[in-house]
Amino acid sequence: MDMRISPLTSQALTGIGQTQLKRPGGVGGAEGGMAASFKDALKSVSSAQNEASRLQTQVQLGNPKVSLEETMLAMQKSQVGFQATLHVRNRMVQAYTDIMNMGV
Repeated sequence: MDMRISPLTSQALTGIGQTQLKRPGGVGGAEGGMAASFKDALKSVSSAQNEASRLQTQVQLGNPKVSLEETMLAMQKSQVGFQATLHVRNRMVQAYTDIMNMGV
């Protein structure tokens, strides 16, 4: 099994591993660090899924301006982005669980 990270996965994870954890605070309770990066990644994945769904509908309706290849590529991009986000979420939950189970 090939375990290389694709460019799309790398783009989805950009900034998540490189940001520092910051406490929320400041004026107006502004978010920062990892939470903001994860939120941006979720928005990006959501927009990719919406675009893939829109293209799929257009292909099913027989729109000659939308190609099957373009639709399949958009579907693959959204799937890879979703899988990357799911893996990051699972690792964050595991890290939280590990921290909560630490002895004091």
